Amino acid sequence: MQGTKYLYLASVLLLGACAYGSVDLGNGKYTQASAITGQGGTYKVGNPYKIMGKWYYPKEDYSYSEVGTASWYGKDFHAKKTANGEKYDMNSLTAAHRTLPLPSIVKVTNLENGRSLVLRVNDRGPYAKSRIIDVSKRASQLLGFYTQGTTKVRVEVMEKESKALKAALTGEPIEENIYQVQETAPIITSAHEPMAQNNISYPKGSYFVQVGSFSMKSGAQSIASQLDVKSNIFYTNVNGQNFYRVRVGPFIDEQSANKMLSDIRNKGIYDAKIVSD
Repeated sequence: MQGTKYLYLASVLLLGACAYGSVDLGNGKYTQASAITGQGGTYKVGNPYKIMGKWYYPKEDYSYSEVGTASWYGKDFHAKKTANGEKYDMNSLTAAHRTLPLPSIVKVTNLENGRSLVLRVNDRGPYAKSRIIDVSKRASQLLGFYTQGTTKVRVEVMEKESKALKAALTGEPIEENIYQVQETAPIITSAHEPMAQNNISYPKGSYFVQVGSFSMKSGAQSIASQLDVKSNIFYTNVNGQNFYRVRVGPFIDEQSANKMLSDIRNKGIYDAKIVSD
């Protein structure tokens, strides 16, 4: 259902696995790029504060939508703490905003080229005149304005995703229409309908590209649903801990698997690797 496909934005952050954002390239095609997990961060709204003589009033505003100028920030802030206690990673899909809760999930659309990207807001800023959001270096590259430095954007809060993320970080109950998981999923996955289990036949010694491994099936389902190739979710138990592994394949030779690995990494899923059973 509609709320379920955004579930991973909350669950994956807590599990220390990679989260992924979808990039609309403006031509109906999507690619993926990895984001940092947000380890060490907390949920906060914050008190009113004053910067360069101007007051800002943070608040939960799930109807927020604004058009203005976006900029990006990079190596001068890399590995330093963000406003909610995470470590800033200029190669992740994150952003800074002056008043939205930390973290929040927003959709940023570059109005100059039509590209859009889902980002996690985990920092405060920018404070330069007329700028409404500062995105990471990687986000500026994917949105297509890295070289020029700024661009005109629309920033929109994604309400369901933001509420699910808040619930995951604060422990508050999650509304049923936001967080629902089918624990009795069928077996084979497709590009847009990830399922799960293990009764898949393949020759011994086959190669797979493992996109990710998750301790919650919902996280694996959400990542699998973003792939534009067929994938399967394999369940295993290691020392009493459940894992759900998203894999593409099987491939009969390592060369074919390497080609798929290269394609997946080119989409920004850098943690993908080749495995053989």
